[in-house]
Amino acid sequence: MKNKEELRRILKRINGKGYKAYKDTTGSYDFSDYVFIIDHVQGDPFALPSRVRVRVSLKRSAIPLEIFHTKSREIALRDYLARQFSKSVGKYSKGVRGVGKSGLLSIDTPGQEVLEISAVSVDNESIEVRFTLGLPAFGRSVAGKEAETIIFAEIPRIVLDSLFYENIDNDSMSKHVKTVEDADFIRSELKTLGLKAFVPDGAILPRASGADNCPLLSKHVVQFTSPDSLRVEINLPNAGKITGMGIPAGITLIAGGGYHGKSTLLKALELGVYNHIPGDGREFTVTVANAVKIRSEDGRRVSNVDVSPFINNLPLGLDTTSFSTEDASGSTSQAANILEAVEIGTDLLLIDEDTSATNFMIRDRRMQELVSKDKEPVTPFIDKMRQLRDEFGVSVVLVMGGSGDYFDVADIVICMDEYLSVDVTEKAKEIAGKYKNGRKAEGGPDFGALKKRFPVKSGFDPSRGKSDAKIVARGLKSIDFGNYNIDLGAVEQIVDSSQTRAIGMAIYYALNKYINGARSLGEIIQLVMRDISDHGLDILTKFPTGDMATFRGQELACAINRLRTLKIS
Repeated sequence: MKNKEELRRILKRINGKGYKAYKDTTGSYDFSDYVFIIDHVQGDPFALPSRVRVRVSLKRSAIPLEIFHTKSREIALRDYLARQFSKSVGKYSKGVRGVGKSGLLSIDTPGQEVLEISAVSVDNESIEVRFTLGLPAFGRSVAGKEAETIIFAEIPRIVLDSLFYENIDNDSMSKHVKTVEDADFIRSELKTLGLKAFVPDGAILPRASGADNCPLLSKHVVQFTSPDSLRVEINLPNAGKITGMGIPAGITLIAGGGYHGKSTLLKALELGVYNHIPGDGREFTVTVANAVKIRSEDGRRVSNVDVSPFINNLPLGLDTTSFSTEDASGSTSQAANILEAVEIGTDLLLIDEDTSATNFMIRDRRMQELVSKDKEPVTPFIDKMRQLRDEFGVSVVLVMGGSGDYFDVADIVICMDEYLSVDVTEKAKEIAGKYKNGRKAEGGPDFGALKKRFPVKSGFDPSRGKSDAKIVARGLKSIDFGNYNIDLGAVEQIVDSSQTRAIGMAIYYALNKYINGARSLGEIIQLVMRDISDHGLDILTKFPTGDMATFRGQELACAINRLRTLKIS
């Protein structure tokens, strides 16, 4: 390791030279309070910024070990430090100076959710923060004096302000860590309590807008209140006793008028697979970790999925036990989405009628009379829900405001009335008994078989041009995998573009290590997620990177299933 003064001498020596002279700065430098590491220098001032790190000994930082002595607390602390580092960048960095990205300091900063990120790592020895630095230039010449100011004046202030215990708001950090720990505790208690989700009394579920995931701050916001019949009590390790609505295993119907909070509640449950920051309003709104939001997805590719539980008797005798299409309909795509989710493993499906195919959800008596079953390939979801529950232990939470036929199959019916939840199960059953729907159950007495699928290597080609592997995340919902694009627009539980980047790399990792035609997709996903759990996100890349966040196996499977070159043996 070099002394920091060596870096200063290099910057003075290369000042005014061609931009590639910055390559001479690559290496590690002792700044007394921390180590500054330049891993990769950008090729020119307009390219992606240079990758750099700082490493602070835990002894010098003085953050107590008890703050992060469990995995839950460690993830929360890493998240908190990334947010504090980002705030300090805002305070002390002077921003862009020069051309291109010159002078730009940036760290991957999470949103409302608390994710395990690669930008910050913590262990019993040190804290490491990974961020990017646009090495400054005027034209294409090294701006050595500006670089010296950033590295020797701005970054030291940022590090001292955000990573040293004496300068951190200890109460805020403690609250952040304890909130995440309590949420994880609730999730761990769901199975014991026979629940699939929990929504606390006092939760703020509405969001600021469709484009802003922060809580809606208004005097008109209605705090969530559980119906007495569904209220449960949980004693948290830090916050103590809380109460709220427990959603039990089985089939739960959320009814109510338009704009009364049905979809708002479902959206909170959908994102309850993640923990949230203090002040989010949904800190303790928690769902089983493998819950999957299901919707229709016109135009998606489907590769060798046995959709026969829902789709049969297609014209021209097309086989639905190993069904493929380049352009799925709404009903076919929704059927495939459900079966793929069950294939990978889920305890809970979350469905909103607003984003579902109508003919997939229901066929009423009149339509059954007009179009006989032998002329209708689609078996509606209403006739398969209980079979999924009873045969595979898959629960369902369904938003349904348009068909009372679902009263017959629901275990619990919740009505949202001006954002207040009311248990109307008894009334719904009474109505169902009073007004018989007269429809005939379709699809037979059993759900049907679930088949494993085995991806083969030839269905994955990450190469592009002269590059053996070109994998690029395009924002939150798109991955370029070689010459092909993976469209994740309908995968609603990805919340951060850092997850999308990591998913792209995880597909490549799986291709190189586990995809061989002999392992099922479910096995492949399990192995990849196990490796990430054991070794961290760094196993996905050849060099340290600070722009990835953990994802679930469910979303990794979604991405693979939407790869248009996917082949199944």
